[in-house]
Amino acid sequence: MKISLSRYESWLYIAALLLLVPALLINLGLQTFIDDESIRSLVALEMKLSGNYITPTLNGEYYYNKPPLYNWLLLLSFKAFGSFSEWSARFPTVVFLLAYAATVYYFFRKHYDRHIAFLNALALVTCGRILFWDSMLGLIDICFSWVMFTLFMVIYHQFKEGRWYRLFLLSYTLAALGFLMKGLPALVFLGLTLLGYFIYKKQFKRLFSLPHVLGGVLGLAIVAAYYLIYHQYNSLENVFTTLFTESSRRTVVRFGIGNTILHFLSFPFEMVYHFLPWSVLIIHFLRKGVIKEIREDEFMSFSLLAFLVNIILYWTSPEVFPRYLLMLAPLLFGLFFHLHFKRREQRAWSFVVIDRLFLILCIASTLVWLWPLWMERTQGVSGLYLKIGALVAVMGFLSFLYQRWGERRLLILALLLLFFRIGFNWFIIPDRNTHDFGSVCRQSSQELGRNFSDRPLFVWGETEMQMTNSFYITNERGAIVPIVPDTSAIVPDALYIIDTIKYKHINYDKIAELRLRHGKLTYAVGHIRPQ
Repeated sequence: MKISLSRYESWLYIAALLLLVPALLINLGLQTFIDDESIRSLVALEMKLSGNYITPTLNGEYYYNKPPLYNWLLLLSFKAFGSFSEWSARFPTVVFLLAYAATVYYFFRKHYDRHIAFLNALALVTCGRILFWDSMLGLIDICFSWVMFTLFMVIYHQFKEGRWYRLFLLSYTLAALGFLMKGLPALVFLGLTLLGYFIYKKQFKRLFSLPHVLGGVLGLAIVAAYYLIYHQYNSLENVFTTLFTESSRRTVVRFGIGNTILHFLSFPFEMVYHFLPWSVLIIHFLRKGVIKEIREDEFMSFSLLAFLVNIILYWTSPEVFPRYLLMLAPLLFGLFFHLHFKRREQRAWSFVVIDRLFLILCIASTLVWLWPLWMERTQGVSGLYLKIGALVAVMGFLSFLYQRWGERRLLILALLLLFFRIGFNWFIIPDRNTHDFGSVCRQSSQELGRNFSDRPLFVWGETEMQMTNSFYITNERGAIVPIVPDTSAIVPDALYIIDTIKYKHINYDKIAELRLRHGKLTYAVGHIRPQ
């Protein structure tokens, strides 16, 4: 028997908003930084230590791979929390993710009812890639994706209103901000979307209009203003070459035709995996005439076009990480939900299949939380039985609601996913922190920085420092750890971090070790004897 729960629907929205807080924040700062997090945080830390906020550095050497806008944002968080910590580096990610979801809701609400708009925003947060990975890391990508998604929406809505000056001025401003975060990809998203949509709408000539010229001038002025200041501190000789290399190195030229073909064939399946469970809705595309259906809705047509013109570059480029595509997720999810509710009215086979798969997911994800009862590694979790009981009871109730409340099943599934993330925070993250070798790396680095904070410390020559080590040492010492050439004069009483495999014949007196995260290698720390 189906039951009508329409009068309780608002409580589902409130519950989802409330659940976002524990789901995204519990144990957020517990785990050791991964490499890319360390890079972002170390650049910001060295800015503070050097007093130079214009030219990014790593271990005192100029860092050209990314412009500094996101590092400035990290500095605001570090200052607000009063420490350079994992928590304060990752908290901005949560803020930007919620802002991104709110932006998705705002623009989709212009075209669809509250339920579809809210569901699409919640799907962004609860897709597997974000919920169990990117929302827990202090990386650029969610903020950058938010800016790029907003750029897409500006192009569509200002085009629809015929506001050409606003379209180009706003889109180029957003692209300039994106460039100052991540470099050339921002210009690629802008260029492909403008070109694709203006050709599709048969307005190609407007790309040669005065509004477009003024928009380009504004975007260029924003970027140029920064680099004019940068040039006062350092030469621009390596800046743009490195930015171009960083953006173009994942191509067939580097990886070869074989790897490129393999990537082209496997890419769709990898993306379906990373964006589960919502990517299961792609089954709705397995129907004749689906493109015609989408083209009947102007906003959905734009979403499909923007997705296709931008995805092709990544589809044909090996070594693409899913976080590079987060700005495209709401476009695709919007298409999925648009088709899903149509198929529901039609009682199509694809709807029935997906509906059953999601029910199985609800039940399985509830029962999986009985597993910690028998795992030795979870027995030390405080409140073990209370937490397991709460998870199983609430998620079991939501599974029951899913089966009974046909109109809002996807929203209930999203709520269940947020509860699953809370369980993940309680059990998986502490276990990872305890058994991850990265914790040994962090402890080793912090001890080195703390025990020898009163001694000069350098990285010797071509010893390749891993950024996780560099961040924790620098943060503990409160001083930059520079790299010195292996031909430089030895500083009396200074300590050097030495790769003893690369420098087998060097004479040194070892007084400490540094454990590295990758390869479980060990560097020596000690005095180098004059040759």
